[in-house]
Amino acid sequence: MGEVLALVEARLRTALGEPDARAAVTFLGTDRIEVLRFIDGDLVRYATLGMSAQPMADPTAALADPVKGPRAELVLTVRAGLADTDKVLRPLAVLAATPQVEGVIVAPGASLDVGDPLWPGASFSSVLVAEPGGLVEDLELDEPMDPVRFLPLLPMTSNEAAWKRVHEAQALEERWLTQGTDLRDPRRGSVRLD
Repeated sequence: MGEVLALVEARLRTALGEPDARAAVTFLGTDRIEVLRFIDGDLVRYATLGMSAQPMADPTAALADPVKGPRAELVLTVRAGLADTDKVLRPLAVLAATPQVEGVIVAPGASLDVGDPLWPGASFSSVLVAEPGGLVEDLELDEPMDPVRFLPLLPMTSNEAAWKRVHEAQALEERWLTQGTDLRDPRRGSVRLD
């Protein structure tokens, strides 16, 4: 477990630079999850560290495989200085603990919800898991372990989350794109959905 997390942290540092802050959260019955903060000009990036320590298990499997299975970490990028986004550390740790707590596999296209605003005054309580590979490349591990994927998170308003449940993730992403939505704006409202 420690070896995988050391490799993951090294990959994050290579892609994002040195973290300027980190926090750790432990939930009853789960492994420790850290959240690292990286400042990149006018952007702040938050990355989880700990979710990939164990593979995510298929909830329908009788036994969880301790070696094989998808592994991931979560990455959230927002514009710095527009909101108190550092309060997102605990919600991100909650999302990263979801595979251990709820026995789900977090994959692109999935919605994750914490039930409360991601940070004070945020109009988002959920996120859309986007496709990996852009900001931080997958981390290959020794066989038979699956690579660690770094999954970007896109904050969603409750209206967007409800619309996505009906129309699927790709349709929501297209709506954001065609309307020029700044997904990194921590103060943005819902995109037009009519």
